[in-house]
Amino acid sequence: MLRKIFEPITVNKLTLPNRMVVSAMVTQYCGTDGLPTEKWIQYLEHKARGGWGIIFTENYGVTEHANSFARQAGLWCDEQIPAHAEMVRRVHAAGGVLGCQIYHAGRQTTMRVQGVQPVGPSAIREASCTDTPRELTNEEVWELIERFGDTARRAKECGFDMVEVHGGHGYLINQFLSPEANKRFDEFGGTIENRAKFMVEIIKNVRKKVGPDFPISYRLGTCDYVPGGITLEESQIFARMAVEAGADMIHCTQGMYVSRHTLIAPAAVPKAAFVNNAWAIKQVVGVPVVATGRINDPVMAESILLQGKADMCTMARSSLADPEMPNKAKEGRFEDIIHCIGCCQGCTGENGRGNQIRCVVNPLTGMEFTYDLSKVSEPKNVYIAGGGVAGCEAAIVAAKRGHKVTLFEKSDRLGGQWIAASVPPCKEEYDSFLYWQQVQINKLGIEVKLNTELTREMVEAGKPDTVIVTTGSTPLMPPIPGLRGNPLVVPAIDVLTGKYPVDIGKNILVAGGGLVGAETAEHLSVHGAKHVVVVEMLPDIMVDGEKSPKKMILDSYKEYGVEVHTSTKVEEVTDSSVIVSSVDDPEEKHEFKGLDLVVMALGVKPYAPLAEELKDCGCKVIVAGDAESGKNGYKNIQQGFEAGMNA
Repeated sequence: MLRKIFEPITVNKLTLPNRMVVSAMVTQYCGTDGLPTEKWIQYLEHKARGGWGIIFTENYGVTEHANSFARQAGLWCDEQIPAHAEMVRRVHAAGGVLGCQIYHAGRQTTMRVQGVQPVGPSAIREASCTDTPRELTNEEVWELIERFGDTARRAKECGFDMVEVHGGHGYLINQFLSPEANKRFDEFGGTIENRAKFMVEIIKNVRKKVGPDFPISYRLGTCDYVPGGITLEESQIFARMAVEAGADMIHCTQGMYVSRHTLIAPAAVPKAAFVNNAWAIKQVVGVPVVATGRINDPVMAESILLQGKADMCTMARSSLADPEMPNKAKEGRFEDIIHCIGCCQGCTGENGRGNQIRCVVNPLTGMEFTYDLSKVSEPKNVYIAGGGVAGCEAAIVAAKRGHKVTLFEKSDRLGGQWIAASVPPCKEEYDSFLYWQQVQINKLGIEVKLNTELTREMVEAGKPDTVIVTTGSTPLMPPIPGLRGNPLVVPAIDVLTGKYPVDIGKNILVAGGGLVGAETAEHLSVHGAKHVVVVEMLPDIMVDGEKSPKKMILDSYKEYGVEVHTSTKVEEVTDSSVIVSSVDDPEEKHEFKGLDLVVMALGVKPYAPLAEELKDCGCKVIVAGDAESGKNGYKNIQQGFEAGMNA
């Protein structure tokens, strides 16, 4: 089925084994000294064994103040070469082809991270950043051009197979190219040619210092998607200039921090949404062009390549979800591929919180140094109560380690609340994870007992060594007058799973503006509700969500007229209305009248009575997932994984 993506391709004199690319992603696995850690090396080795055509490292700072994050790689001095050379050697030994991306963040960093004021072509703050940059002097600009070349030379000395100059994502080169960020009137500002001079001189300097035969990729921001920023038409000009200056490949991207929903697109952005940007670049250059943006399936990548819209496809977050995707695709094991679901929680979400990146659907990613999935010497008999994603993950991991696993689920299907989570608009890819779990459970020979609730008596009869309790949670029903027993009131999960069918043309109030409530409101509005109101006690909705998905939901609210009231508390529910008060002024009250439905999304409480019953049963008991404490699916899957490891 797949042919084109597994054709070799040559860049300069480097032949890549296939056309599946891992672009640079900041991991925060490195030290503050810019040096690789064992954790980072093993993370890269995992990808190398997975069979990718080329893996680009995270972006390397060209100076000690160039990075966006404190714990990020760098090659700003020769003393850093030996450690990175050892990393490259190990990745090569694991079968990987490795590219080093070099960059300067410019204004897209902070004084808190760097200890100095950020710099830029002009003293103009990026809208999503906190600090206004200092304008670089002409002398400093020329010095940075040399620093890019010096960093590229070090990358070559380390043994990297390619160097990539990062000119996208709103970083420093992109800032010089952008008429929104560059208001200079010297040789580096004003006209297109002048704005491009910084980029051109950097590529020339890199070429001079790495020689004619070392491949250079240029990461091109094809469109900023901000008012006054770089347009696709301009980027076509920049692409030609980059190639004329010495670039052997154009690696397309788009967006910047303030337009992060295009830079790292959430699930609400259509798949392969930006492929035509790469196609436009391909029309004007004669070197290989790489497409990027929500390409998370090898079959889709194949189609893009067959259409001639690009020569390679970047699948960065897919490599987080499944570092072994290329090998699985080549072997025809599509059912074993763990697909990226576009949730933005473990990758950009964790980065944004200052943490090391993880992946929701693959807890092993970034934890290769921590988790050992090798077979145990003494297999145990393991019972798991509850077949949600936490329970299924625990079952899969325990079985992989050699334990005999029996999974008990009181309903007629596996998946738990993840089933409801996959229902709201643009979350259909969540289903792919349930499918993957089901396939693995079948392949591992895990015994599944549906419509069966595990009891103490069953545990005493079966005598398992370990019982993992992942029985989930129940909706939280606060003591609000008129809430309980009211036919007007239903839990959000019942609406999402179709247990309570909602006719079109209804007036609905959703109580609770967390992620569940917000997504349920969107689901109702998209599927025909006459009017939807969201009420939330906090000053904002979706505080438990990620920035990019939140933006897309708020855009949907505008389209469908969803009404949002924050800092608002539900006081009472009647047979057709909800009375609320202001959190800031409890005497200020309002009544939403003529309601056909009130949807409760006020959180959950753990449900784990079995854990209490088994306290003196003589077996090891582990409580995980929502049964341990209410949490999102990301943390539930992680905790299920760890429960399986500790069975």
